[in-house]
Amino acid sequence: MKSLTDPSQALSTGLAKIRTEFHVPVGFPADVLAAAETAAKKVPDQHADRTATPFVTLDPAASTDLDQAFSIEASGGDLLLHYAIADVAWFVEDGGPLDLEAWARGETFYLPDGKASLYPPVIAEGAASLLPDGPRPAVIFTVRVAQDGAAKLDGAERAIIRSRAKLAYDSVQASDVPAGFAEMARRVAANEQARGASRVDPPEQEVERLADGTFRLSFRPQLQSEQDNAALSLAANMAIADAMLAHHTGLFRVMSGPDAAKVERLRNAAQALGLSWPAATGLRDYQRTLDPADPKQAALMLEIRRAGNGASYQTYREGIIPWHEAMAATYAHATAPLRRLADRYVVRCALAIANGQPVPQAVIEAFDKLPKVMGRADSRAAQINHAAIDLAEAVMLNGREGQIFKAVVTDIADHGVRVQLADMPVVATVKASGLRQGDGLTLRLVSADPDQRSIVFEPA
Repeated sequence: MKSLTDPSQALSTGLAKIRTEFHVPVGFPADVLAAAETAAKKVPDQHADRTATPFVTLDPAASTDLDQAFSIEASGGDLLLHYAIADVAWFVEDGGPLDLEAWARGETFYLPDGKASLYPPVIAEGAASLLPDGPRPAVIFTVRVAQDGAAKLDGAERAIIRSRAKLAYDSVQASDVPAGFAEMARRVAANEQARGASRVDPPEQEVERLADGTFRLSFRPQLQSEQDNAALSLAANMAIADAMLAHHTGLFRVMSGPDAAKVERLRNAAQALGLSWPAATGLRDYQRTLDPADPKQAALMLEIRRAGNGASYQTYREGIIPWHEAMAATYAHATAPLRRLADRYVVRCALAIANGQPVPQAVIEAFDKLPKVMGRADSRAAQINHAAIDLAEAVMLNGREGQIFKAVVTDIADHGVRVQLADMPVVATVKASGLRQGDGLTLRLVSADPDQRSIVFEPA
């Protein structure tokens, strides 16, 4: 991790420029804020009282828009996950100002110096957020997780819950979470392995604002608590996806895997990195052996992620199984309705199915429009993230032109190579030839321009 020295406030200026360039929303229109204030005062009248159930949340420490709370109980050899999801649909009227604004945004956009939320704070960080400061309306999905990790939707209901604790990834203790938490995560992971799932979670490059107002650029691997918590979401999303598929409706998250030619290139990349990949071992099995703590293996994990086709949304189509290659399963997004527009409709769909009711017509109509809207929002979010990282790299290196840096080749790019600096969390493309993945090289910094969000190296 490296702190960014930015006495000229180039990072703050650059982030403001990114917000303008990518049309990041600033605040909310007056009618949307007024609708949010009115909605936040709604008194739930369609919700069962489940405040006696000991729910907790587990998120990044600074998060206040909490979509999920959970409780776990044993049921014979099975584990029952009671997964409470923020009942955003209770607050948002179809066709109203909150709804129209959410459709215009698609999702919450995150920048190091703040986020542009999908919904106004009085909803996203107040009335709908599952904070432990009072009762909240939620949709509780009861997911049965068998001993082999298979997940099935047992039921769903609207309910009032009360979270007992706001737990954080970096400080949570085993005694803080419900009994069965670690075992459920283990079962879900074992089921992933058994069905041949190939999710790749390499360290992510990110820019973080610190408490003192400075920033930090780093590669952040997932904490074990974060991985275990993700297993709960995975089980719920798969169970909901299976329920929708069985009822011939729904919106699914789909992704195809790399083709044979890309797999062969990945094998060449592994060889160049000095990694052993047995000829008889397929990509799915091999990538589960990779350790993100090892720089060369992490580099290959990033290449595997880039080799796959990006995930997208797909409505139900008769006779077509919606498939997510990395999950090796049918999969849906349902567990983050405060941050993703599509989840609000999937929650409504699953709630109706679980209670033997017809899926609302507004939900069916939304499913046809959401793939395009969410695809546009996902692309915009990725562009914003990449721009922020490019800016942070340029700020970190600005003023160090002419200095020498050691680096490792991680990939062969157009007209050059992609490299990772040895002593900084910086990735760059360099014009060079005759190099292979895994080769070390020495670079000279030619320029670092925060205004253009660009850095240029040359072989020293």
